[in-house]
Formats: sequence, structure tokens, C-alpha cells
Amino acid sequence: MNPLTILSARLKVIFFFILLSAPAFSQQAADSLRMTLDEAIAIALKNSYEIQIAKNNLDANAIMNNYGVAGGLPLIAGTLSNTEQITDVNQKLNTGVEISRKGAVGNNTQANISAGILLYNGNRVVSTKKRLGEQEKQSAEVLNSQVQNTIAQVMTSYYDVVRQLSYVNTLRTSITASQQRLDILQVRKAAGMANNADIFQAQIDLNTLAQTLQDQQMVAQVAKTELLRLLTLDIKSNLAIRDTITVDQTLQITSILERITVNADVKAADHQIRINELIVKETLAQRYPSIRLNTAYNFSRNQSGAGLTLLNRTVGPNASISVALPIYNGGIFKRQQRVAEINTTNAEIQRNSVVRDYNAGAVKMFQTYASSLQQLEIQKENYKLSKQLLDLTLQRFQLIQATIIDVREAQRSFEDAGYRMININYAAKAAEIELKRLSNTLQ
Repeated sequence: MNPLTILSARLKVIFFFILLSAPAFSQQAADSLRMTLDEAIAIALKNSYEIQIAKNNLDANAIMNNYGVAGGLPLIAGTLSNTEQITDVNQKLNTGVEISRKGAVGNNTQANISAGILLYNGNRVVSTKKRLGEQEKQSAEVLNSQVQNTIAQVMTSYYDVVRQLSYVNTLRTSITASQQRLDILQVRKAAGMANNADIFQAQIDLNTLAQTLQDQQMVAQVAKTELLRLLTLDIKSNLAIRDTITVDQTLQITSILERITVNADVKAADHQIRINELIVKETLAQRYPSIRLNTAYNFSRNQSGAGLTLLNRTVGPNASISVALPIYNGGIFKRQQRVAEINTTNAEIQRNSVVRDYNAGAVKMFQTYASSLQQLEIQKENYKLSKQLLDLTLQRFQLIQATIIDVREAQRSFEDAGYRMININYAAKAAEIELKRLSNTLQ
């Protein structure tokens, strides 16, 4: 073969390999935001809109958890009014005196400071205050649940990026093997020991892997974008993750099921039952008398330019006790109580439903977790053997002891083993994350 032809062919191969590697190299150069899992979780907990909303709801319920809101503190009010008036006066007294005047100027001034405190209303204030406390505790559990959910979502998304990048590395290793096969065939052809058909096939295989690599890089970039969304960062940011998936192999289904009852969602459901029970007591209290102590200090001044009374001024305190007894209102209170009792029953059913679903979810997820761990060790060994087989087959191919078909089969075995190992590893990790979320042990 003409040396210039051989050189031209080699330059084309080198140029192709550079173009193939360029996206990866440019990606590495562009990546400026390097991140670990702990950093990702910290950013998510700081930036999460859902956590901020849950925190604000907790703050709002903490503010409302007050005896004044429950109606247990005194109420003090002050009023002041001043009225100027012009009237026509026409009076006839029994003494025979007649008073008649047009446009008489008058003034009326009223000032009052009153205070009242509830003495008894069937313990409704006590029940309301307890309900407000339960609502605050429930908000704290909702916040805890949102934190656990956010951590789980970030961890799952983070390890999905690691998984997709692991696919990329597997493909790059396979591409390197394809490039070596093409190089060997080029050398053989230069020596008159290979034909164009083998070279064309090797080039087609290399092109196919290059396209697959580009597709996988796009999938990895989509996974990074999803992670950036969860972190509430600019989705156009360049993100670099260099990590591996390590699975905690110490989880036990017994301890997980025991901790389902301390899951934040279950505890929030427990608080909802208690809230509804207290609403029943509040509603029942409406059927009892309400006793209130009232006191006031009044000032009144009434002045008139004509008439029998030209000036009337009164000043002084007063006190009273009022009792309000509901006698009949069409059975509204009784119906409200029955509805509140039904709502309490529904809250208990919903709590039992949550526990049932979480127990079932934990068992199913643990089955996935245990099965994945069993397969993982075998698949790691298969991956190691497939890599050794690929290296050995390339060596044998270089020594003309293996065919191009042998190399392609070794590559396919290597790629399949890599995909299976990565998927099983990710499945085990995702199951671990979900089990820890259900048992409220995510850190």
C-alpha cells in the first residue's frame, strides 16, 4: 500500500478520535461547579422552596399558639365620642313654664374603658389552646417530612447523575477497545493481511459507539439539570460530579418496620387525630353556659344651650357578671359535634392507611434492596471478568489468534456487564434511600 495512503488513513483515525473525545474534554473544561453529596444536600436544604413554605407554616402556627387566640385572656377596649349639635327646643313643663328656642347649641361627650374576661365556657378555651399546640407540633412534623423528602430526592438524583456518568465511562472504555481494533486492522492492511471489509466494519462500530456516547452524554446532562432544579440553582450551571455509589449493607427490615411509627408523616397523622378530638371538645363546649366578668369606667357629659337640663355629667366605674346559656338553636351544635366525631374517625382511618402503605412499601423496597445486594457482588465479578476478557481478546486479536467477531462479542459482554452492574448498584442505593426515608433516618 502507498505510504501516503497509510498516513492519510491514520490521520483520519486520529482526527476522528480527537473529535470523539472533544465533547468530553470540553465538558470537563466547562465544568466549574464541583459538588459532593453533602454539599448538594446542604444547598437543597437552604434553597428548597418547599422547606421554606413548611418553615413559614410552622412559624405561623407558633404565633397562633397563644392563650389570647384561644380566648383565655382579658379583652380591654376603649371608646371615645364627641357630638356637636344644633337643635330647636320647644318644652312645656307641668309648672307652666314654656321654653322655646331655635338653634340651641348642644354637646355630647362619651368616654369608656371596658374590660372583660371569660370565667367559664365548658373548657372550650382549654381545648382550643391544646388544639393550637397540636397544630404547631403537626407543622413541625410536616417540616421534618419535607426535609426528609428533599434529602431523599437530592440523593436519588445525585446518584442518578453518577449512574449516567458511569455509563459514559463504560462507553469510553469500549470506544478505546474499538479504536485499538481499528488500529490493529490498519496495521494489518498495511502489511497486506487485512481487507477493507474488516476496516469498514471496525469504523462503523466505532462510529456507532461514538453516537451512543453522545446520546449518553445528553442523558447525563439531563440528569444534571434535574439535580440543579432540586437544588434551586441556575439550570445552565456547569456541574461536575466525581463520585461512586456505595450501598449501606447493614439495613434490617425489622428495625425499619419498628421505626415506621416515628416517620414524620405518621406522627403528623397522629397529631391530626388529636386535633380532631379537641375540635369535638370545642364543639361540645358550645352547649355549656358561658360566664364572663365585665367591668368598665365611664365618663359622660351632655351640655345643651336650652331646655330643662343644661348640663349632665356622670363619671364612675361599674362591674357585672353575665351568663349566656344556649337553650335552642335548631340542633346546630349537636350536628357540629357529630360531624367533628366523624372527622376524628376519618383521621384515624387515614393514619392507619398511611402506616399500612408505608409498611407495605418498606417490605417491597427491602425485597428490592436485598435482591440487588445479592446480585451486586456477582455482577461486580462479572464486570471484572468481562474487562479481563476484553483485554485478553484484544491481545489475542493483535496476535491473530482471535477474530473481529470475538472482539465485538467481548466488547458487547463488557458493555452489558457494565450496564447491569451500574443499574443494580443504583437500584440498591435507591432502595436504601427510600428505606431510610420511611424509617426517618436520613441524615
